[in-house]
Amino acid sequence: MTNDASEPDCSRLESTPLLAELRAILDRKALTPHFQPIVDLRIGELYGFEGLIRGPSNSVLHAPLNLLGAAQQAGLLPELERACIEAILGTWVQAPQRYRIFVNLSPGALLEARDRVTHDTLLVEQLGLLPGNVVIELTESQPTFNYGPLLEAAEYLRSLGFTIALDDLGEGFSSLRLWSELHPEFIKVDKHFVQGVGSDPVKLHFLQSIHELASRTGARVIAEGIETDGDLAVVQELGIDFGQGFLLGRPAPQPNLRQPPSLVHRLRPSMGGTASRSRTTHSRATAERLLVATPPVSPSSNNLEVLSRFIRQPELLSLPVVQDNVPVGLLNRYTFTDMMSRPYSQELYGKRSCIQFMEQNSLVVDQGITIQALSERMVESDPRHILHGFILTRNGHYIGMGSGHDLMREITQMQLSAARYANPLTQLPGNVPIQEQINARLDAQTPFAVCYWDLDHFKPYNDVYGYRRGDELIQWTGRLLQECFGDPDDFIGHVGGDDFITVLPGEDWESKTRGLLLRFEAERQAFFSLEDVEQGGYSSENRKGHLEFHPLVSLSVGVVCVVPGVYANLHEVAAAASSAKKMAKREPGCSCFLERRLPMVKSAQT
Repeated sequence: MTNDASEPDCSRLESTPLLAELRAILDRKALTPHFQPIVDLRIGELYGFEGLIRGPSNSVLHAPLNLLGAAQQAGLLPELERACIEAILGTWVQAPQRYRIFVNLSPGALLEARDRVTHDTLLVEQLGLLPGNVVIELTESQPTFNYGPLLEAAEYLRSLGFTIALDDLGEGFSSLRLWSELHPEFIKVDKHFVQGVGSDPVKLHFLQSIHELASRTGARVIAEGIETDGDLAVVQELGIDFGQGFLLGRPAPQPNLRQPPSLVHRLRPSMGGTASRSRTTHSRATAERLLVATPPVSPSSNNLEVLSRFIRQPELLSLPVVQDNVPVGLLNRYTFTDMMSRPYSQELYGKRSCIQFMEQNSLVVDQGITIQALSERMVESDPRHILHGFILTRNGHYIGMGSGHDLMREITQMQLSAARYANPLTQLPGNVPIQEQINARLDAQTPFAVCYWDLDHFKPYNDVYGYRRGDELIQWTGRLLQECFGDPDDFIGHVGGDDFITVLPGEDWESKTRGLLLRFEAERQAFFSLEDVEQGGYSSENRKGHLEFHPLVSLSVGVVCVVPGVYANLHEVAAAASSAKKMAKREPGCSCFLERRLPMVKSAQT
């Protein structure tokens, strides 16, 4: 129960009537949930909400601090937390499943995980929610010393599909120790280190260090307490993943799924920032990112009304014409005002329908189209669409406009980011995009496959044929991967050296993978002499100076099929893929090994 306002300390109040009032509140279930947005600063969109709680508005226990203090005095904290979760999730069930809900839990309550989580899991299932969309925020209201049972309870939560966030990092008693022990998926930085960060070097260094450490441990950072444009700008520049605070949205009794235009414009500069841009999974970025909410006109609007709109809003380059929520055309500012500025045009055409000057063959695209696919359509279509812009729809219904300028800016930033994190030998995405890609698919809660590729007997090949030929073999392998995995949802990355990663949709990995192995084995002979091909290998000196025969370079791949709720984070997926690759390399020739074992902790609990 995050306290987002300054409230009196409950310990100073009369305890007996206060505790009786708390008992009555719990019995009547008189708790009111509130929801504060958590925004994905990488793409400027809602990611989820933190569930907060309030007591009755006419009671001193309306304030979260007072409510929490009274519960601690009465020994009713677990019961209060259970009631809070019931109230929050009961309202949250009406929100779209694509968003995550963050609910608070104290270490003391978490230590009762076996009983508590069973209750809450039944509640989640009864409400039709997915545990993967529920994040447990671990709050520190008192020192924590008994880490063993706490870790067991946290792992039990994860085994049921929940994820863990460490709340208010920097405020509690042992936050860093909890971080190292719990390996939470989210780190929420206390607002003290966020507010005024632009003018305080100590706070800036703290945020930078937390962000770097989180990147190395696979956690994602949420900056709390963002209340000014200056704080938001610094947080975005640092590349911090998520933000929360009054500037991004105040707590409300219902989740507010509509971002005000002022917030959209406020977040838009992050699209061009270097650090925040580097955290975006570009291959899956969609046209919705370019959305500008533009109130349309209808075919019944006359030309004088449209002219007045263009005069009042000089920033408008085009106006969509929409009938029954379906786009029918586009009015371009320059074409329209040119026609209406001619002699007698306003007198002749002013009262007529605006469709007289409307372009009917405007570019209309669904908001789910990828940025890359949209750019290809823009290039293939009429050049005027770059100037006039395009109409965005959702399920065929009008939702807004996009501009050619914003699209070109987006493509440019994608190219710059791709170049920044590309492997210099193959120009394929490197480690940072690979990690982002896996994290993004874990967040999406959809099945996918991670394939870890490695060239076998590559070092002897370098020794015999030279590093230049070795580089050519690696480059050819990269091109072969691109040819075999060319679908829009396929991702190819180059870890380094002779190691590659492909991330694929869960249903079609096997045929593509085996097809690539067959091609590699059939076409690799171009990199060997005829003699070596005929004898199936070559000899070179080992470290002891003795000749040793080595087979032709082959390709091995370890595959991990990731389904929601099995792997808790990037590190578990990476460890499983690495283990599967080692098993594949034990087999002679080109081989594939599918990892069927569950992560060690979870399999032991199962």
